[in-house]
Order: sequence, then C-alpha cells, then structure tokens
Amino acid sequence: MTPGDRLRQTWERLSPLPLGSKLFDIAFGFMVPYTGSMGANVEELRPGYARMVLRDRRGVRNHLKSVHAIALANLGEATSGLAMNVGLPPGVRAIVTKLEVEFLKKARGTLTAECHAQIPADLVPGVDQDQDVVAEIKNEAGDVVARFTARWRVGLVQTNQ
Repeated sequence: MTPGDRLRQTWERLSPLPLGSKLFDIAFGFMVPYTGSMGANVEELRPGYARMVLRDRRGVRNHLKSVHAIALANLGEATSGLAMNVGLPPGVRAIVTKLEVEFLKKARGTLTAECHAQIPADLVPGVDQDQDVVAEIKNEAGDVVARFTARWRVGLVQTNQ
C-alpha cells in the first residue's frame, strides 16, 4: 500500500465522523511528524485536491510578527503532497524533487492553502514523469500571500519478482 492509499483510506474512514477531520489531522501528524508539528488542519481532501488551514499563532511566527517563510513553505508542501498523493491510483508513488516558493506579501491571520493537482494518466513501467503542482496560500481577505510549487516525480511502484 502506498502512502497515498493510506492517506485516502484514512480520510475516507474518518472525515464523515464527528470530529473526523481533527482525528485525521492527528493521524496525518503521526504519518508525517515534521509536517504535523506545524498544526495545520485539513479541511477538504479528495483525489487531486486539498485544502488546509493554518492558524496564526506564536509558534509559526518570525521576528516581524508574520507567519515564518518556512511555515508557509511547509504548508504549501503538505497541501500539494496531499492533493498529489491522494489522487494517485494504486501502485503509483510520488516524491518531491524540487521546491519553489514565491512570497508575495506578509502572511498574517488565518491562512488557507489550496491545491489542484493534475495526475498523470499515461504512466509507463520504469519511466518516471515530473509533474509541477502549485498550492496557493491566501489570507483571510483572500489575498495570495505565497505561491508554492513542488515538482513531483511520479512513477509506478517497482515490485520485486
């Protein structure tokens, strides 16, 4: 079972329950401890789409009293990773090979990251494909404060015979 399969199954099992998305956030934090440490919440998740929210608090701020650049990058990577991995068909895996972040304005207040990931449909055994996935992070006014791009290398999982 790939990480995307586990994430998808966990979300499908927990999200319909009362407090199910909170339970998913805890499970996601165990699956990806570093990302879980930032305390973002998954609000919506489906194949090829993810939306996460990060509450502005002291633990994610910098010396300028705005959300730290690396917290923004972490939020963008987590959102793109969820959208990409949950959208992968069984037997397909993805790994990040490049990260790029544009910081457009100071990030303050509750932030929402949203990502639509296009999943490659024509995978060939032994041939990986690179796919750029963009997550936009907006403030409460709807202004884009950061744009995160991850290059995901996507390929079929090799099985030993």
